[in-house]
Amino acid sequence: MKHLPVKITMTLLVLSNLAFSKEKPVYTVVDTGQSNYYNDNSYSSKPQVNEAFFGQDSSYLGFQSNYTNNYNETVSDNNTGLMWQKKFTEKLTWNEAVSYANNSKLSGYDDWRIPTIKELYSLIDFRGVTGTSRSKGTTVPNNAKPYINTTYFDFEYSKDKRYIDAQYWTQTDYVSTTMNGAKTFFGVNFADGRIKGYPKYNKGREGSTEFYLRLVRGNENYGKNDFMDKNDGTIYDKATQLTWIKYDSGDEKFQSLDINGALNWEQALSFCENLDYAQNDSWRLPNAKELQSIVDYTRSPDTTQSAAIDELFDTTSIKNANGQKDYPFYWTSTTHLDGHQMGNTAVYIAFGRAMGYMKDRRSNTKILMDVHGAGAQRSDPKSGDASKFQYGRGPQGDVIGINNFVRCVRDDFTKINTSNDYEVKSSQNNFDRKPPMNNRNNQNDFQENSRNNTSSSSNNAGHVGAVLRRFDKDGDDKISYEEAPRRMKENFERHDENGDKYLDKNELNTLPKPR
Repeated sequence: MKHLPVKITMTLLVLSNLAFSKEKPVYTVVDTGQSNYYNDNSYSSKPQVNEAFFGQDSSYLGFQSNYTNNYNETVSDNNTGLMWQKKFTEKLTWNEAVSYANNSKLSGYDDWRIPTIKELYSLIDFRGVTGTSRSKGTTVPNNAKPYINTTYFDFEYSKDKRYIDAQYWTQTDYVSTTMNGAKTFFGVNFADGRIKGYPKYNKGREGSTEFYLRLVRGNENYGKNDFMDKNDGTIYDKATQLTWIKYDSGDEKFQSLDINGALNWEQALSFCENLDYAQNDSWRLPNAKELQSIVDYTRSPDTTQSAAIDELFDTTSIKNANGQKDYPFYWTSTTHLDGHQMGNTAVYIAFGRAMGYMKDRRSNTKILMDVHGAGAQRSDPKSGDASKFQYGRGPQGDVIGINNFVRCVRDDFTKINTSNDYEVKSSQNNFDRKPPMNNRNNQNDFQENSRNNTSSSSNNAGHVGAVLRRFDKDGDDKISYEEAPRRMKENFERHDENGDKYLDKNELNTLPKPR
């Protein structure tokens, strides 16, 4: 792995002593809440300035979440100026959601609305953990934790089909379509920490899809950018008070750094930390909420022949695997605690099509298409070989990039995190046969699970070894579909996370142990 040159970042040292601006931005981007540290595959100790992995989300402190419980079924966000419904509705169709919002008189207010995607995403908290279920069903893993602060907001995992189906309505439609022509809206999933485009109606059938709803009121300017080209290669957003580099890492201006535009996560952090540009050296890799703040949901490759970003920005074009002109995924500094190896994935924003491989039942083949829309937020392994993920990953076969593009950010209020209050935990997800029940008002959901995983990991390692000794006929330390026994074949595709038609040791770890 090639490291970019190190420099002494005096500006960063000065930043550590800066107080926040007296006047908050009109569009305040609230911090993600992430406080622990990670390398490219696990939890880690805190990296210092100029060390590898410095510049990740927890290295900096932005506007910390600040809520007030009004004790009238509403919660006020003191950063954004938005007031939220504390509870949530049962799953509703789109027409039911519109009717509910139009007729709500909650706490005496009559101006409640369905939130936009940027309003709703302001609530996401990346201390959340997706967890891993053996069955992918409604059983909630013991280590799952919602991506929303349940001290203030009620939450439940879905009781329908999959526990992670906790997606919420927004009024933000995708200007193109997904899934081969489905009318789509962007929703936030507070169970797995993602933004995806979801079909708004049941394709080919009458009626609408159903999702949860949480209403909002106040600050109607939230989420509205006010960009200004400073004519020095940077773009300033007067709404958020964030300054962005006009160009991305694929621009010819950065070719002298020999980075070829696309970087793994460690390289992306280093690129921004070591960049001296426009007479400033305090650039950093944006966190998930900062980068999502510059998505323009009125634009897409199919409708405006552009990336989903304001035309003031220069964006490198690429060709996707279908041969279409498209636009890259962009790294953020935020680790996504999702999957079996906690800490080995990080959040990215798709400014072009969010492609995935969907199975065509008629031909029994996988077809590459836009499954989640330009403006989706998903995650990638921080390092590795993307070619191993031949058919993507996950239920919609999310295309895996690993080497993604970068757009750096800076401001005058974010501070270096000087606290040493963090945890280094086991990165192996733990399966529990007695997970907690769904609970709308469980105030303990947001507490860290301190269970010792050592014994579980050791036992499972022994189980994996036994499986390999029994079924690995060619001695390559993995199980092919042909080698798998009947019961394993029935669930082979679900456990084959990288789609290479083999189950390696990590993937075999996801198999249930014999009782």
